[in-house]
Amino acid sequence: MKNVKKIFVAIALFAAATSFVNAQSKVAHINVTELLQQMPEMVAAQAELKKLQETYRADLQGSMTEFQNKATQYQNESQTKSREENEKRALELQEIQKNIEGAEQAAMQEMQQKQGELFAPISEKAKAAIEKVAAAQGYDYVIDASQGGGLIVAKGKDLLPLVKVELGF
Repeated sequence: MKNVKKIFVAIALFAAATSFVNAQSKVAHINVTELLQQMPEMVAAQAELKKLQETYRADLQGSMTEFQNKATQYQNESQTKSREENEKRALELQEIQKNIEGAEQAAMQEMQQKQGELFAPISEKAKAAIEKVAAAQGYDYVIDASQGGGLIVAKGKDLLPLVKVELGF
């Protein structure tokens, strides 16, 4: 009877260990930041953003130069103008400066919006490719290996080369 119990316990332990091994999920990792930086679409999007940034920078620089020229002119003429005229000019300069600051804020907001519009489809394309490769390779989980991505050990399968092939580069 004791032998039967031992055999039964051994069989139960073996069955539990087998199902535990089968229940373990396959895990892989990928550096999503590196993938995105290497995607041709991302390079094009970054070039477009840089061009837009240069346009805004040139506009703002022109406004600042105009403001500085006017401020210098008003300063030089202040001795020959009345007190009321100088106060009026000071208010005008404050209004110009306020408009420049508003334009800077608007430019920053537009840059952020444009970045979101350009990067969102690229991120979605990368995510879809990662999911497709993970499914084809039989991985249940894929961990982002980017800096700060929470990955501690990177001994698993790196999907970056396969995802790049999936995306055609």
